[in-house]
Amino acid sequence: MLIPVILSGGAGSRLWPLSRELYPKQLLPLIGHQTLLQDTIARLEGVNNLSAPMIVCNDAHRFMVAEQARLSGVDPAAIILEPCGRNTAPAVAVAALHALQQDDDPLLLILPADHLIKDVAAFQQGVAAAVELAQQDKLVTFGIVPEGPETGYGYIRRGMPLEGGSEQCTVSSEQRKVNSKQCTVSSEENKTAYSSPLTAHDLLLTAYQVATFVEKPDYETAVNYLESGDYYWNSGMFMFRASRFIEELNKYNPEMLQACQKAVSGMTKDLDFWRLDKEQFSACPADSIDYAVMEKTDSAVVIPLSAGWSDIGSWSALWEVQQQDQQGNVSFGDVLTHDTRNSYLHATHRLIATVGVDDLVVVETADAILVAKKDQVQNVKKIVEQLKESHRNEFLLHRRVNRPWGAYEGIDVGERFQVKRITVNPGASLSLQKHHHRAEHWIVVKGTARITCDEKVLLLTENQSTYIPLGAVHRLENPGKIPLEMIEVQSGSYLGEDDIVRYEDDYGR
Repeated sequence: MLIPVILSGGAGSRLWPLSRELYPKQLLPLIGHQTLLQDTIARLEGVNNLSAPMIVCNDAHRFMVAEQARLSGVDPAAIILEPCGRNTAPAVAVAALHALQQDDDPLLLILPADHLIKDVAAFQQGVAAAVELAQQDKLVTFGIVPEGPETGYGYIRRGMPLEGGSEQCTVSSEQRKVNSKQCTVSSEENKTAYSSPLTAHDLLLTAYQVATFVEKPDYETAVNYLESGDYYWNSGMFMFRASRFIEELNKYNPEMLQACQKAVSGMTKDLDFWRLDKEQFSACPADSIDYAVMEKTDSAVVIPLSAGWSDIGSWSALWEVQQQDQQGNVSFGDVLTHDTRNSYLHATHRLIATVGVDDLVVVETADAILVAKKDQVQNVKKIVEQLKESHRNEFLLHRRVNRPWGAYEGIDVGERFQVKRITVNPGASLSLQKHHHRAEHWIVVKGTARITCDEKVLLLTENQSTYIPLGAVHRLENPGKIPLEMIEVQSGSYLGEDDIVRYEDDYGR
């Protein structure tokens, strides 16, 4: 049995302001109509002997992850909640330990939730090739056949071909039609035309022993890597038996394994989720699979893969994989351009107009606008760090905040008052709660609201309103068949979201 383990714990800070800590890039439809998480689930369809996926995600993202899985037609085998981020090795370890409790040593296919893979058939061929090797107790990683001297990725240097190995991984014919390919490479240092020394052997590739993992190189080093033909981009995708990963982790990082074992032993079921023991998991050392296991084990092998892969790690990477117009621009939303070239322009609420600019990234949201040179977008995370240090909410969430019952959006705020637009899904309800520091006025704009306020229960329809006094125990429900839309006016001495005392909650908060 092959269990996909989808890692969905990242924050995607380099794609701010679209990606926020509570609404990260894997949960956004950055390419097409589906989110990156949904695309990851979809590309598994057709893989042989596949079970339902396990998803490891941040506790704060749980309801969005569960809803996106449901919309994808998938009932996950488990959604494991991390109380804090500890990088990929602990995330995989708790998934492996949980899988061993549920099954007889299954194969695990480790997939980040935020990657793009254009050639699904090539990806699935690589997965099929990895199964045979993983069944032989190898720890398999997928090395991406580089399309240029990229400085934003780590690399894997291949060693000797596996003894008796057969050609196992078919490279996309659209990407390797000729023995020597001329391609234009975009780099943060410069641009160049690069002639890749590919041969007919690249049309059908073999699995190799892993010689070493290397860090992100400078441009000159990346060119040398490509010219050698021995290096692949590190995809962060893996396959191995659950027991083999645990065995190797115990050999090279027993402290991490012990913390993960304690976190899984103390795991509790909460609705459709599995909550790791917070104290034990928080004490776990943080490290990646590469550092914790793959760089140390003598069982690591790499399967070359050419499948139109990108980790969508920056705005420039997103620009590269999108269809560009005749001026080299990628535009979304309400965008007007004049004498603009090679730019990424994304409008969500307002018009973006550009005149006489080149190589820019402009991203507009309801509460923030990013303007950056395309070769500087790796430094967007520096802005996110400044927002955190200044205790500003723009790094954390959007003006529209999703909740398991619907969403709310800030409209206006001032001294001692705040105005929000609230949407409640049909059949959903907020928790039974009270506030110590604020009162609320509710006006129904669309739909029907059932409102509990202390001992009273009211039904309100369009253009009707009510008042929730400070300290009143109250609940808002949508008993109807269409979304309920309301305007909420809060007034009081403190208007923070943490001024909530919950008595009952359908979502276990």
